Amino acid sequence: MTSRLFRISRASLILARARQASLIVFASLLSSALSAQSFPDIKPSPAQIAWQDLEIGVIIHFSTNTFLNREWGDGTASPSVFNPSHVDTDQWMQAARSGGAKYAVLVAKHHDGFALFPSTHTDYSVKSSPWLNGKGDLVRLASDSAHKAGLGFGVYLSPWDRHDSRYPDPKAYDTYYLSQLTELASHYGPLTEFWLDGAGSGGRTYDFDKIVQALRTYQPNTLVFADTALYKNADLRWVGSEDGTVPYENWNVIDRTGYLRWRPIEADTPLRKLHWFWHPDDEKSLHTVDELLDIYNKTVGHGAQLMLGLAPDDTGRLPASDAARLREFGEAVERIYGSTHNLTVQAVHTSNDPTNAAIDNDPATFWSAPERHATLEVHFSKPVTFDRAVTMEWLNEGQRIQDYSIEAWQNVSWKPVAHAQAIGHKKIDLFPAVTTQRVRLNLLSTVGSAAIREFQLYDGSQLQRSSASAK
Repeated sequence: MTSRLFRISRASLILARARQASLIVFASLLSSALSAQSFPDIKPSPAQIAWQDLEIGVIIHFSTNTFLNREWGDGTASPSVFNPSHVDTDQWMQAARSGGAKYAVLVAKHHDGFALFPSTHTDYSVKSSPWLNGKGDLVRLASDSAHKAGLGFGVYLSPWDRHDSRYPDPKAYDTYYLSQLTELASHYGPLTEFWLDGAGSGGRTYDFDKIVQALRTYQPNTLVFADTALYKNADLRWVGSEDGTVPYENWNVIDRTGYLRWRPIEADTPLRKLHWFWHPDDEKSLHTVDELLDIYNKTVGHGAQLMLGLAPDDTGRLPASDAARLREFGEAVERIYGSTHNLTVQAVHTSNDPTNAAIDNDPATFWSAPERHATLEVHFSKPVTFDRAVTMEWLNEGQRIQDYSIEAWQNVSWKPVAHAQAIGHKKIDLFPAVTTQRVRLNLLSTVGSAAIREFQLYDGSQLQRSSASAK
């Protein structure tokens, strides 16, 4: 009996050691795979791909601050100050759409803690205001109006709360925050985006993993926006400023100390310079159309998302000048970049494929380039003049282009008119106007085979000419 027990014990020991060795090998292989992971290996989710195609969104600030002529509330404002006379969320969304926006994010609770929906977990909300006798729900109105206008809808719920007495107790406050998020995530239809703002959160750690897990229960496809320093596992990231520009080569993959994640950029900036909330006698702060076009070129044109801040006034309507400026901006973008102005559709021949999908005016198709280095050459029957190029990369398999140039055939040789590294979702290259019959996109360095959804040429100077003739 003793001998048999010894044999069984010895066999068990051998089996345990074999299992341990297998685990060590598996862990080693996993570690090796992770350490070998590179930026081009990281791919976007289907939701991220769809979100990047939206290109322009708006974020709407409207709360007690609107009635107190201030940007930052301290949580002491009485709910009685919130009493707009004519809330018109349809007008907000129609104005946003005229500016080219495809989605809208409403600030459902700013840092002052005042909620624009009748939360059952606090009295500091619209239900304690005189607006609609405390029966109003601004999130419901905005959500319905956005969907009616064909826009996606999202919410901003500030983690910082300067009113609620639970805030000093992290555990109690996280429970409160989670309860409000659950209300927003379960009562207002699909959310395109959930916006996290880190303002006022220095030295404070929130249980964002638990919060986002709860969000995913009700909204599995919602994309979470946050600064990279605020939440490691968010889907989208802040550009780093609020001036609506991307001043660096834009790679969609971000490295958080060895943790690689696909996190495209959203660049936010208010329609009125530095003002997120409405202020009286503030017309001089409204961006000009030329300024907005410059912002568009430096955000959407740098592969990022443009999020414009809109601020309804104390009546509950977007100021007429703001709505008009959005419409003018949308019309200006269409006059330059509208599909009917794309010169490459006039091409009579392209290299590699006479029906090349990169010049068919259809971003749903793409041209698969040869590996590592490729050129796409476009010929015209007569000279064309252009001062900008729009290039879109197919990103489903990752961001592959690492170096490229755009070149025009002049004086029997190729002359570069633009040169950069990243293309990403969309790259707009601006340069002095050039006239030629041959143009090429030169992919100087790619990781494997890159793909081009669109290569387009435009003459933006025609907008200046039409504007000058109209004066």
